[in-house]
Amino acid sequence: MSTNVLASGILSEEDRLEGMLQRLLGNRVRDLRVIRLPDGLILQGWSATYHAKQLAQHAAMELTDLPILANEIEVL
Repeated sequence: MSTNVLASGILSEEDRLEGMLQRLLGNRVRDLRVIRLPDGLILQGWSATYHAKQLAQHAAMELTDLPILANEIEVL
């Protein structure tokens, strides 16, 4: 999870979503980052399987009402 903390000391929306996704995915996706744009989300990180990449995308879709613009999770 990144350490984007707003000036008020509250975690950003991206950090909260990253935390929820990490709890759901466990260690399936490493260095998970969520980038929030006005029209949707971009997922970044890396995983060992395409299945984990797909799980991350579906979990993000279930947790938000925003479309996934790009799933840039690399499969190594």
